[in-house]
Order: sequence, then structure tokens, then C-alpha cells
Amino acid sequence: MNKNISIIGVPSDYGQRRRGVDMGPSAMRYAGVIERLEALGYDVRDEGDIQVKKDNLVIEQNNKLLNLNDIVKISTELGKYVEHVVSADRFPLILGGDHSIAIGTLSGLTKQYKNLGVIWYDAHADLNTPETTPSGNIHGMPLAISLGLGDDRLTQIRGFAPKIKPENIIIIGARSVDPGEKELIRKLGIKVYSMHEIDRLGMTRVMEESIAYLKARQVDGVHLSLDLDALDPLYTPGVGTPVPGGITYRESHLAMEMLDEAKIITSAEFVEVNPILDEKNKTADTAVALMGSLFGEKLV
Repeated sequence: MNKNISIIGVPSDYGQRRRGVDMGPSAMRYAGVIERLEALGYDVRDEGDIQVKKDNLVIEQNNKLLNLNDIVKISTELGKYVEHVVSADRFPLILGGDHSIAIGTLSGLTKQYKNLGVIWYDAHADLNTPETTPSGNIHGMPLAISLGLGDDRLTQIRGFAPKIKPENIIIIGARSVDPGEKELIRKLGIKVYSMHEIDRLGMTRVMEESIAYLKARQVDGVHLSLDLDALDPLYTPGVGTPVPGGITYRESHLAMEMLDEAKIITSAEFVEVNPILDEKNKTADTAVALMGSLFGEKLV
């Protein structure tokens, strides 16, 4: 793991309708992310936050792509910053913000990585398009957009598409997948470990297979995109779209520990922490604890 970490906050809640997730970066900083990683021997540089307009949320008239213009602007700026961090040989650790920020993250990473692998740790597939979305919320579209599917103003951010390949994606923890997303998963052959597979195989085997799969694809980097709603709401109550029956706290730590041991993760983002919906910053504390495991923290 790169010992030089740059933290980038993205206080955006434009990808969905519930207010509060813009405070996620502050909540994770308050939960001690910088101190925790420094204690593990990392050189941590807090790059501050991407500038996000703070006036009242404006829902655009296009009800299939809510807040499109704002998300294009934020994603473009984030992509440039992520590319800058990677080119400086630092590990980009992005704190969200809703999951639409992954559009910007991936646009910056794939300027540097030509065969990027992606682990999408999430209760949702985030593979909707304007044609399939039931809500118009762009936080349900970033994976599809990064595959080049959707509105050109999003897919062509930073001037190229697609950003990633379907065969380089692994979704872990899925349990709320829309019909259009299921069809796309089958069509593109995207590898998914739903809660059924996690229950049946166990997290150890899921992670062993995932790591082996990405290595076999000869990826030149692996991005972890972790939505806190992948975990059961018992452990992460402060998320905008909680889904019962999720991954446990201990299973998630095991997954992060195995990724650390495999030494394959080259960038990461932790998203959808909403302090307004949380209980005493429990979700942010969980996010930071998982970061500890991802970056090598051991029990003994």
C-alpha cells in the first residue's frame, strides 16, 4: 500500500434527495480518520474539500437526471484533483458525499490506470440509466456512467468513455437491484456477490475469489468504492438508503483486512455517511474503523 495518502472531501448531496450526506466528510474527519492512519505510519495529507455550492438543493426539471449540471461540475473538478494526486504518487482516499461522486473519482483514476479493477462494496448495483431509473437520482447511476452508459454529459466527463470495463468490476453485498440493472448485469457479465453468495460461501471465500479474479484480469490498479449501506443498518444507521439484511461489521473488517493482505488496492472512497440520520456518529466511526483495517490495522 502506498504510504502517502491524500484525503479529498466531496461534500455533495446532489446525487439524491435526502439532505445531510454533504456533512459526511466532516463526520469522518471528526471520527479521527487522519489520526488513525497516521498512527499506522502513513504520511496523511488532508487536501480539503472539493468546492460544492451550498445553497438550497435545486431539483432540475429533467426528472430522470436530477441536479445534472451540479454533478457534472463536481465530477469534473474531482476527476482533475484525483488525477493530480495519483500523478504525485499518492494514494487518493475520497470521503463522500453521496455515491454520485464516484463518477468523478473514476474519471480521474482512469487517466492514470489503463486497466483499472473496481470493487463496488454496496447494497445497490448503481447501474441505472435515464431509461431504467425509478427515481432520477444520479447516485444510482455512477457505475453505469463509468461504463459509458447514460447521458453524454456524464459519460464524457474529462473527454473520454468508457472509464472502466465490465469484466473488471466486482459488486459485493448487493441486495437491492432494480430490474434494468439485473438485465444489464446479465448482458455485460458483471461479477456480483449478492448477500445470497456471501451467506452461502462466507466472506473469506468471496474475498479470495474476488482478489484472484482481479489478479487474473491483470489489472494495473484496484479502486475500492465502499458505500456504507453495504453493511446492515444495525451497524450503519446513518445512510440515505438503508437495506436490511446486509453485511456484518465483522465480515466487513475481514474483507478490508484481506484486501490489505493482498496489497492490491490503489485508491478508495467511502460514501453515503449522513450524520443527520446517524446515531452519535456511529456510521462515520464504522467507516473510519474499516479504513483502519484496509490500511493495515491489526487486532494483535
